[in-house]
Amino acid sequence: MTIELVPAALIDAYRGIAASTIGHVLQEGHIHGLPPLVADVHIVGRVSTAQIHAPDGSVLRDALIASQPGDVLVIANSGEANCACWGELRTIAARIKGLAGVVIDGPVTDVRALRTLGLPIFCGGVSAYTTRSLGGEGAVNVPVTVRGVWVQPGDLLVADDDGIYVLPSEQAGELLERLQSKEAADTARRAELQARLEQSEG
Repeated sequence: MTIELVPAALIDAYRGIAASTIGHVLQEGHIHGLPPLVADVHIVGRVSTAQIHAPDGSVLRDALIASQPGDVLVIANSGEANCACWGELRTIAARIKGLAGVVIDGPVTDVRALRTLGLPIFCGGVSAYTTRSLGGEGAVNVPVTVRGVWVQPGDLLVADDDGIYVLPSEQAGELLERLQSKEAADTARRAELQARLEQSEG
């Protein structure tokens, strides 16, 4: 499979784009139901993927090895939905690797440690029941489906407190100017309203 990587310059350009700004112009690519574990986050990165079948999480070691610094690891689960595949040790390994964040279609464990470690993690909840290395099903850097959204390695991922968007490289490039214009217009309008608010309260 040939992976089309989103260019680094495009990743940098999207650092000024909020997920909700994308949501004003696009519906497809929105992954719902996976909020950030810790608030006040904004990540932009190139997608790497892992497909697991919980309770078997053995492929995640290979996924971490295959990921590159700045990547966002997206984990899809076709197995038991209440089984946590991510915790403290994998978060430490991800920070060592330099990942921008992790998106998990399922719960996590070791929540207190994860909050302390500070890696942006988007997930479906918390569970004390966890995966283990069974050496069975799983794949790395293959197309996956997360909450009905088709996600491919090399895609662009933008995520913050409002949600997650995944865009193929070509689509991200085509939308950039429109999204930047929307951000600029919102910034100007925000400043105008803030000035009126301060005047009214003065």
